[in-house]
Amino acid sequence: MDYIAALVPPVVMAVAFTFVIRAIIKSQGGANKGKEDAAVDAALAEADRARQAQPQR
Repeated sequence: MDYIAALVPPVVMAVAFTFVIRAIIKSQGGANKGKEDAAVDAALAEADRARQAQPQR
């Protein structure tokens, strides 16, 4: 019975990890995808502008 006790924690973690990955994949996109993409694009554009505004050495 020691082998069952040794296998249970990894199996439970594997199942939990599978459900977490599945939830992450299912939450991608959807109704908020446009807002999320716009927020990322705005942040990247601001960072690019800030980098270009720095004087060159």
